[in-house]
Amino acid sequence: MASKRPEHLGPPELFYDETESQKYSSNSHIIAIQAEMTERAMELLALPEDNSALILDVGCGSGLSGEVVTDAGHMWIGMDISLPMLNVAVEREVSGDLILKDMGHGVPFKAGTFDGAISISALQWLCHANASDQNPRKRLLRFFQSLYASLARGARAVFQFYPENSDQSELITQQAVKAGFSGGLVIDFPNSSKAKKVFLVLMTGGPQQLPKGLSEESGSHHVANAGRRTFAMASRDKKGKPSKGSRAWIESKKERARKQGKDVKESSKYTGRKRRRL
Repeated sequence: MASKRPEHLGPPELFYDETESQKYSSNSHIIAIQAEMTERAMELLALPEDNSALILDVGCGSGLSGEVVTDAGHMWIGMDISLPMLNVAVEREVSGDLILKDMGHGVPFKAGTFDGAISISALQWLCHANASDQNPRKRLLRFFQSLYASLARGARAVFQFYPENSDQSELITQQAVKAGFSGGLVIDFPNSSKAKKVFLVLMTGGPQQLPKGLSEESGSHHVANAGRRTFAMASRDKKGKPSKGSRAWIESKKERARKQGKDVKESSKYTGRKRRRL
């Protein structure tokens, strides 16, 4: 019998209690997957190079995704509905600011606050009503409208999520477009049952070309290795400069931020490290 999806077992604030939050945040398999999906989401944000950005992390949980944002030289604010998850983030001393908030109630920030937004494995929770007064369609629209307002013009929002079916994907996309966004779904490795990942890439400032998803043919981004896939990140490009995403590139970006007087987190042993695609 197939296991039930977490969102079928109750609202996230009840599912991610103290026990589940600790287990989730200490699982090495989950940590690796979260890191890689966040790296891909940041790539799809297409942020201008050489500038430190302010990112909103929706459904930030215990800050696993936020650490990737920090290692890339950016600042972030995280919001989550689970207090135990945020407590774990505080225990882990993450560098981002944290707020307790139900995304279905909207994003509580001033217009134009963020240079981009990401969300890892959270969006599908909005498609389920856990109380009689909850309407998924209205909650999605309220969330996307407030998110659109909180983003700077030309900014993007990237959501990695697990759609239950095509109807759910269509509902989410329709409400995002209704709120003013352009964009759509980017699917990496669509023919792989294990490596397939779905990203909703939303754009402000008018229609733009949607990024391409990764595939078996996009060899510049990954290589096959014993049935698993990794991002291939060379340390230098053809001009001898550090390749985007490499440790040298990240360190250089952080150094520029320090010279600008910004508080930048020290690099971890995972900074710029190749990670397996699980």
